[in-house]
Amino acid sequence: MKHVVRSFFIVVFIGTGFAGCALIAPKQEPPLKQVTAEELATLLQQRDAAIHSMKGLFTAKVKGGLIPIATRVEGTVHYRRPNALRLRGFTPFGNELFEFVQADDWYKLRLPLEGKMYTGRQSDMKELGKLARFSQLSAWAVGGVLGRNSISKEETVKVVEDRDRYRLDVYTSVSGGAGSARRAIRRLWFDRRLLVVQEDRLGASGEVEAVIQYDDFRKLDDSGTDPARSAVEQDGRMVRPFKVSLVDGHGQGTIQVTFHELHHNQVIKAEDLGQVS
Repeated sequence: MKHVVRSFFIVVFIGTGFAGCALIAPKQEPPLKQVTAEELATLLQQRDAAIHSMKGLFTAKVKGGLIPIATRVEGTVHYRRPNALRLRGFTPFGNELFEFVQADDWYKLRLPLEGKMYTGRQSDMKELGKLARFSQLSAWAVGGVLGRNSISKEETVKVVEDRDRYRLDVYTSVSGGAGSARRAIRRLWFDRRLLVVQEDRLGASGEVEAVIQYDDFRKLDDSGTDPARSAVEQDGRMVRPFKVSLVDGHGQGTIQVTFHELHHNQVIKAEDLGQVS
């Protein structure tokens, strides 16, 4: 009789254990909805057009020696369409580390602590080495917040499902001896909310120039960044990532940018952009 009772409790225990496993089984995500490349391209265009100007505060953590002057930077950003951008970086004590200004194909990089200033065409910035990479990665980080990853008229796109995300491959035309061909220049990953959560920038040979991760999406609000008001809008047009992580594809370093305050579509003056009024 004792053996029967013990066997009964063992069976009950095992059955209860299996039932518990069934209760905590992971929830199955529904399949991705059908989305076309044209729909994603249109969404990118809407998000780009929604921002006319931007100003804000950020903190950047830099690793890998991209800038020899600091590893932690407090900064400000000012932007005005179509392509005027100014980034300024400071130490935690308020000393100015750098000023980076770009407009059209012109740039200025000023390093007050070193008493140096570089100016010229952006296409010639490669001569600056790691300073050029730092400036380029910083501009890409801000561009992702602004939504400046829309598709141009000269580019073509293709969408594929990549696990639980959509991947939009972006191509540009190149001329060759046998005629024109297409070359991949970017890859964009969208989550189920159709927000861009990752972007790969590709070089001329298809190598990865940089991997950019977007996180901590919040609704832009001119009154500040109260987390209670950071709900994602359905269309996602005015939601932006407040955390951007960049990894240099050539192993030169990483940058993690956290935005603390962003104000959009306000008046940005020429002096705010480091320009002569």
